[in-house]
Amino acid sequence: MEADFDIGARLKAMRSASALSQRQLAERAGVPHAQISNVEKNKVSPSVATLRKILGGLGVSMADFFEPERQLPPGPFFKANELVDLTSKVAASAIGDGSGRMTFRQVGDARAINLQILHEVYEPLADTGETRLQHASSEGGYVIEGELEVTVGDEVQVLKAGEAYLFDSRIPHRFRNISNDRTVVISACTPPYL
Repeated sequence: MEADFDIGARLKAMRSASALSQRQLAERAGVPHAQISNVEKNKVSPSVATLRKILGGLGVSMADFFEPERQLPPGPFFKANELVDLTSKVAASAIGDGSGRMTFRQVGDARAINLQILHEVYEPLADTGETRLQHASSEGGYVIEGELEVTVGDEVQVLKAGEAYLFDSRIPHRFRNISNDRTVVISACTPPYL
C-alpha cells in the first residue's frame, strides 16, 4: 500500500482539470460545499460513500481516481496476482469509518464488460459507513467466509457463509462486519460503480 497517496491533492487536480469550482462540484455531487474543501485540504478522510458521491460529480470511478495509469489484464482468464486491487492506494481511514479495513479486488476491466466482479475482504468491525451507499446499479454477493451484516433500505440481515444477497443498488445500503473474524464475499455489480 502506498501510504503517501494524497487524496486531497488528487481531487483538487481532477476538479481543476474539469474546470469546476468547489461549489459546482459539491452541487453536482450532492454534498455540502465545505466537504469538498475539507477533503481537498486533507482535513477529513471521506468514507467510501462520500468519496463515491464526490467522484460521481466528476464522472470518475474510484478505480480511475486511485490508479489512473493502470493497465488492466485483457483476460478472459485471470491469475490471483492479476486481480486489480482497488484499495491498494487508499489509507485505511478512507475506507468505511476507519475501525476495520476492507479490501476490494476486481476481476479484469469492469467498464469494458459492464460487469464488476469483486473479491471483498472485511476485517473485524469493517463498515462502509453510516452514510449509506446508493448508485444506479444492481448488485449481488455470496458470503464465502465469516458473517456480513447487510442493510438494504429498512431491512437488516446478518448473512453467514453460504448465504447471499441481491438487490437494486438505488436503495440506500450498507455493509458491516460486526464480528471479530474476517469476512470474505464475492460480489457482482452492473453497471460497475467502483
